[in-house]
Amino acid sequence: MAKHNAFYAQSGGVSSVINASACGVIETCRQHSDRIGHLYAGHNGIIGALTEDLIDVGQESDEAIAALRHTPGGAFGSCRYKLKGIDTHRVQYERLIEVFQAHDIRYFFYNGGGDSADTCLKVSQLSERMGYPLQAIHVAKTVDNDLPLTDNSPGFGSVAKYIATSIREAALDVASMCATSTKVFVMEAMGRHAGWIAAAGALAGGEGAAPPHMVIFPEVPFDRRRVMRKVDETVKQYGYCVIVVSEGARYEDGSFLADAGNTDAFGHRQLGGVAPTLAGMVKQDLGYKYHWSVPDYLQRSARHLASRVDVEQAYAVGVRAVECALEGKNAIMPAIRRDSQSPYSWSIFDAPLADIANQEKFMPADFIREDGFGITQPCRDYLEPLIQGEDFPPFVNGMPDYAKLKLATVPKKLAPFEI
Repeated sequence: MAKHNAFYAQSGGVSSVINASACGVIETCRQHSDRIGHLYAGHNGIIGALTEDLIDVGQESDEAIAALRHTPGGAFGSCRYKLKGIDTHRVQYERLIEVFQAHDIRYFFYNGGGDSADTCLKVSQLSERMGYPLQAIHVAKTVDNDLPLTDNSPGFGSVAKYIATSIREAALDVASMCATSTKVFVMEAMGRHAGWIAAAGALAGGEGAAPPHMVIFPEVPFDRRRVMRKVDETVKQYGYCVIVVSEGARYEDGSFLADAGNTDAFGHRQLGGVAPTLAGMVKQDLGYKYHWSVPDYLQRSARHLASRVDVEQAYAVGVRAVECALEGKNAIMPAIRRDSQSPYSWSIFDAPLADIANQEKFMPADFIREDGFGITQPCRDYLEPLIQGEDFPPFVNGMPDYAKLKLATVPKKLAPFEI
């Protein structure tokens, strides 16, 4: 059987476990060297494919690849670059196929969220129209946990663990000082349209006095008067109030509390910091002393606090992606199925990209408490298994020791291409 080459790329905002998926893809490709020749990686994601900026993964040692499993960030470089529609920008997709043909690439593994799922599907469709044999497999990744069909998304469990841990620790700090200092603490969590990460903050405590006292979701329209009344009641009852707010919190009309006024490369509204916005409301309406925190990239890069379940799932979808390609499958995303809640167990199944691309999974109504400021027991039951276990990276001289790659590039065969 003839051997052909493979291409792997990372897309969008990275996570603490996206490289664990890369490790799964690469190690599985190496185990099937009888069918897969060279494995190339796109330097800076899909841009690397368009510009023919390919990394020869074969130059990396087995030890360096194994170290990817505990290394955060995007080892080969990611990008926020969304390919346009096939009909209006066909030349971009044709360029991808041209690069794949030049380097005998027949397997395409694209590691990302909803937008990359759409790109992967379109590449699959165009290769079929052009008669070029290509297996296009999407490798799930998104800290937002908003991919449909899959029970959860690799990357989410570790962010959830970080947010829940951080708010528990910060709440102890605030509680110890609230008599003479900060009364209200606001922490912002990622999540543009879906409140999964903010919801995970509620795992830090329970009902009643245990903080966080409030969670503010994108799925619940923001009512300033109602929120301020709840903050005031909480401070008077407990002496302080700890809040987790999703960056995508919005008013009844759909406008964001913190809209920076522009869009990113994917066409999403850029959000300008909802934590300081909400804290400013507290100061203006209630006069309480406050502090706020925006963990931003810290929450998605905190590999030192990754969930072991998340790491294992991220690796597993990478492994299954290669298996799908070798089985001749196309336009598929390996997804996670929850087989049992207690004890928690999971497996991988193959989900069609046509049912995933351009779709978002929001918090179910029964996961949000009736008053809109917390989570229900079903939500807690869903979230808790995803943050279980620790998977610490190795430490050297007190610091985590991460993978160091050569990132050797492949000689170009085609004319330059402007993106």
